[in-house]
Amino acid sequence: MTDGPPTQNYTLQGAIGMVTSAAIIELDAAIEMRDGVILYADVYRPSDDSPCPVILQRTPYDKRVAPGVNVLMAVERGYAVVLQDVRGRFRSEGSFDTFANEAHDGYDTVEWIAEQPWCSGKVGMVGSSYVGATQWLAASEKPPHLTAIFPRITASDYHEGWTYQGGVFELGFNVSWGIRLAATNAKRLGDQLGLPDERVAELQRTMDNIEEAFWTLPLDQQPFMSAQTSPYFFDWLNHPEEDGYWSHIRIEDKHHNIETPAYNLGGWYDIFLMGTLRNYVNMRESGGSDSARNGQKLIIGPWSHSTVGQNYVGDENFTHQATASGIDLDELTLRWYDHWLKGEDNGIADEPPVKIFVMGENVWRDENEWPLARATRTRYYLHSNGRAHSPSEQGVLSTEPPTDEERPDVFLYDPQAPVPTQGGPLCCGGGPLPDGPKNHAGKEERADILVYSTPELEQDVEVTGPVTVSLWASTSAADTDFTGMLLDVRPCGCAVNLTDGIVRARYQDSRKRTHHIDPNLPKRFDIDLVATSNLFKKGNRIRLEISSSNFPRFARNLNTGLWSDNDQIAVATNTVFHDSQHESYVELDIIPR
Repeated sequence: MTDGPPTQNYTLQGAIGMVTSAAIIELDAAIEMRDGVILYADVYRPSDDSPCPVILQRTPYDKRVAPGVNVLMAVERGYAVVLQDVRGRFRSEGSFDTFANEAHDGYDTVEWIAEQPWCSGKVGMVGSSYVGATQWLAASEKPPHLTAIFPRITASDYHEGWTYQGGVFELGFNVSWGIRLAATNAKRLGDQLGLPDERVAELQRTMDNIEEAFWTLPLDQQPFMSAQTSPYFFDWLNHPEEDGYWSHIRIEDKHHNIETPAYNLGGWYDIFLMGTLRNYVNMRESGGSDSARNGQKLIIGPWSHSTVGQNYVGDENFTHQATASGIDLDELTLRWYDHWLKGEDNGIADEPPVKIFVMGENVWRDENEWPLARATRTRYYLHSNGRAHSPSEQGVLSTEPPTDEERPDVFLYDPQAPVPTQGGPLCCGGGPLPDGPKNHAGKEERADILVYSTPELEQDVEVTGPVTVSLWASTSAADTDFTGMLLDVRPCGCAVNLTDGIVRARYQDSRKRTHHIDPNLPKRFDIDLVATSNLFKKGNRIRLEISSSNFPRFARNLNTGLWSDNDQIAVATNTVFHDSQHESYVELDIIPR
């Protein structure tokens, strides 16, 4: 065991209304892992020393910052709260290796907590994003005293839906997250790696240069990250396919072994929405115990990754109903743990398992399942006379299948002038990558975007459920991408994005290996736009955009079929077909009203 920070104990007295309470705070409690590495945690607990249930958060973002539970409220309610820096971050020993140690370290931490005299033997976990990953990975090891978890805005697969989507590197997230992790822990990295002071200062400044990093080619020549400071970034680049690197940490492969009830929280504009939905659905179907299968819950708000519990998301105001106080998120979290950790029969187990926020109508609604059983899966087919480019308004979405006479739509995709990302499900870029709903009308003037819209709706239409695109297309290049985006077009002409997706041509048939693309030969491409819940109001239109880039949310396809260590670029002529032999469509779940 190595020497760590000195443990400090404090007793705080506080008054809330007429109730006086006290808490004990133990800073930097040393917890030894099975390999001897010491991880440090702060412990907040009631002062009466009687055993109590514990809520644990394991974070790479500094245990002293933004806990995933209201600590004072939890302690007042009779819980101990343990906040731990994961291995290699801030005060904890060891080297940080994304996901690799979280299962064993999570197990060891839970069981250490259970051995403490102030623990009742019931432990829950909480937190968002990577902190959600620490919960699922710990649960996959089945620590005996882990009783329930509350993962928020997190993934189910750290290849598809975290690092890649549709075979495409999620550049905006991967670059900005990697840079921020290094910058926020620069001093620690400097000490570990023996870096000179000027290099440490440079790491701390890199967050101001994120946008420059997006344009870097080749991708593996990042100016602000190195294999020393951000080894995981280069590991991710070097494993574009679903291989053994990913399989041992994929939560979806472990659902059948997880016996822990989970309250899954997500957002319609969250970058990890796909994983939130898959965790819920798969655990309901194949979780490792009755309590895990029956104990799953799901709540999806109108939020992006950075705006959970807020009503202003992107350019939209989803009203007070969407706020943390409107949904009473703190109370919801503690009610969950009152039931599972204290055994209280408080009604939460009897409530419908799904709660969704219907955008456009801006209301919460309880449901009994996901996807909704009463939905009608409906195809909206692409039509045009070969001129589906805005502002021609000649691209049409209709429930009528296409005919033989329809001409395909053609556009050029130049990786040197990609379609710019505007809002959507983003993470961690801050200023360079504002997230959420935005008006895309101006962007649609570009010649490399195809636009297909319904006529003005004669009545309200609710779309709630998975969104997929089946696209018949071809390319002149050795490889290319195809993107899809669902939008709500309002009478003002504003085209507001709801959800989007992408597929890389060479990974259409399998994410495990590349396939040769025959130039100019039509092929069906399936694009997963994940899901949404939106009321398209009477007079609005449903719109689908098709293109070949969404940058820097996704890395540019250079159209050469070469890897990330190459910067050769080709311009592609891409063609979208929509005739009786090549039916292209977007498929939506229409909810009867």
